[in-house]
Amino acid sequence: MPELQKTSFRDQIRNFFRWTRDSYHIMSAFIAIIALIIVVWWPLVEEYISYFDPRYPMWMQIDWLLIAIFLVMSMLIMAGTDLRTDLWIVFVGLCGGLAIEGWGTQTHIWTYYTLERPPLWIIPAWPIASLSIDRLVRFFRVLDRGISLKAYKVLYWILFSGLYALMIPFVLPTIDKSLTILALLSCALIILSPTDYKFAVQTFIAGSALGYFLEVWGTTRQCWTYYTLETPPLFAVLAHGLAAVAFWRVSLIIKKLWQRRSCMLVPVEELTTPAD
Repeated sequence: MPELQKTSFRDQIRNFFRWTRDSYHIMSAFIAIIALIIVVWWPLVEEYISYFDPRYPMWMQIDWLLIAIFLVMSMLIMAGTDLRTDLWIVFVGLCGGLAIEGWGTQTHIWTYYTLERPPLWIIPAWPIASLSIDRLVRFFRVLDRGISLKAYKVLYWILFSGLYALMIPFVLPTIDKSLTILALLSCALIILSPTDYKFAVQTFIAGSALGYFLEVWGTTRQCWTYYTLETPPLFAVLAHGLAAVAFWRVSLIIKKLWQRRSCMLVPVEELTTPAD
């Protein structure tokens, strides 16, 4: 009996990491976006290359953290890709990322080294991160072994109450800005109206875990800088988890509206079929 359980678990892991035809499509789009960013923002690439010092070995100057993040996210987005669901994630990630970056840079909570508010080249990173988080949540489901819903519910309120308690003092210097007030109200609404405690907690943990490495890379390389000068602030890391939950909730709303619209459409065949 234990052997059957082990085999089943291995099959689940194998099934999680399987590549589909859509996996190659999503990776091709990922590489195409990177190539486009390099071409359009070539001066930034030249500036980055100029930091290499020939007096030191190349391996000491390579950004291994960036390479590791790129490889992990590439593997994740190719795991069990299905464009029918992933396109929704990409769309919400793009719109949500633009809204978040607009809020943060317009209120000067964080600033990019290019001083753009926000820089367009950072926006594609959001849907890629959203896809990666989606895969991590799927992986958590494979690893989940009988944790009760009650435990998830308790953990939900601990995590999200703590996050909101961190958010208020962090954004307090910009409380006079309408964008900050809107962000506070939106986050409160999302937290106070959970739809699935288990999925919300797993999404939050996945988003925060990925956000930690992204924030460490960005703040230590001074790609972006928070007004607190922390590298990175704890709230910024956990905010990635909240953003992931918000994107998921928005995706649910959009899908429901789309399904309702589809149900309201009358098929052409019904309009053209003659009466008996």
